[in-house]
Amino acid sequence: MHKTLNDQLNWRYATKKMDPTRTVAQEKIESIIEAIRMSPTSSGTQPFELFVVTNKNIREEICKAASNQTPITDGSHLLVFAAWDNYTEARIDEVADLNVKLRGDLPLIGQYYGNLKSNYLPRDAEINYAHAARQAYIALGIAMVAAAEQEVDCTPMEGFSPAMVDEILGLKERGLRSVVLLPLGYRDEEGDWLLNMAKVRKSRETMITFVD
Repeated sequence: MHKTLNDQLNWRYATKKMDPTRTVAQEKIESIIEAIRMSPTSSGTQPFELFVVTNKNIREEICKAASNQTPITDGSHLLVFAAWDNYTEARIDEVADLNVKLRGDLPLIGQYYGNLKSNYLPRDAEINYAHAARQAYIALGIAMVAAAEQEVDCTPMEGFSPAMVDEILGLKERGLRSVVLLPLGYRDEEGDWLLNMAKVRKSRETMITFVD
């Protein structure tokens, strides 16, 4: 029987205990990474980078920075979403140049990204970082859907020290700040207390308002 996307979303949950003996196949990882790369972002800026961490020692360090949440080390891969610490002229120009390369030198492109620089560059760096981080969260959501489609378990995590993770991965030197973690792996069907719990979601009537 063909599984729909909603079937897969009902199957997934925030896995609390992963099986350290199982490794996610590289083709599944590549599929999830590509979904992240294809994620939409504001003005197409893609203002974040993705770190795919498999190194055991580094994951152990990050685990300590995340209150020892075991999916980080028991899963086979850890995705770290790191947003730009600020919008800069060079970063926006790079996006504009890529548009020209793929779409041609249309006058609209220069005008559009020129306006973007006028709006973004004078803003406080913290405001720009927050905006970039929200784009990373769009990609996080798509990553979780892609993982479910591949029947790979994942656990989104905000409960970590960004400063410590930034230091572990050398992000500051690259103009990046860690936003959210996403361990990937397979559920420990005997050790995860959450596995057989009912999925708790608000009713459609509570959550959805139709404005006709």
